Amino acid sequence: MIDFTTFEKNLATVQRRIILSCQMCGRSVESVKLLPVTKNHPLDAVDFSVRCGLDSVGENRVQEAADKRSSYPAPVFWELIGHLQSNKAQHAVATFDRIQSVDSLKLLRRLDRFSRELGKQLPILLQFNTGEDPNKYGFAACDADQALEVALSADNLQVDGLMTIAPFDEDPEVARAAFEKLRDLRDRLTERFGLPLIELSMGMTQDLEAAIAAGSTQIRVGTALFGARTY
Repeated sequence: MIDFTTFEKNLATVQRRIILSCQMCGRSVESVKLLPVTKNHPLDAVDFSVRCGLDSVGENRVQEAADKRSSYPAPVFWELIGHLQSNKAQHAVATFDRIQSVDSLKLLRRLDRFSRELGKQLPILLQFNTGEDPNKYGFAACDADQALEVALSADNLQVDGLMTIAPFDEDPEVARAAFEKLRDLRDRLTERFGLPLIELSMGMTQDLEAAIAAGSTQIRVGTALFGARTY
């Protein structure tokens, strides 16, 4: 794990990338939030983020996040960004403040059920595989209307927006196309259902510039902040 001084330098570099990207496409810097991805890093990663004014962290595994949360009582907003198996839905509802990786109707229904049992209104994002990558999870774009209808009918879920992970490809156009497809999908769903889907969570270390240009409101960055993970 890197030390705090190195993290501060890495954070400044990432913030400069965000600022430059926003300037190039005429967006305000305030319209893009940085989510530090602390998965597979020790608890220090969460502490470093909070000390620098970042109030949310992203985790991939339910148990890892639960252990960290119980060990770190300071206020921080915990987001699940990794694939969630439906049999871990109850534990996830109890652990996270928002679940971004909602990728099936079965998972939607289980999250609603367990949120109701806990007396909780759970914010979620619907994950779409807009890059049509067979190695990625997410609803297909053609299933978007049904997915949103089911989500909106769930009394204990709050749909904040959409999420995607672009395919890993050396061609930057591949990521750009996936991000633009998610943005266009959001715009179509907003028009049809008459509700704002404000959050567009898309973009990571390697493709954040393309994501910001396509309208991302939240980029998820781990490696550029914390270095290589310990798996």
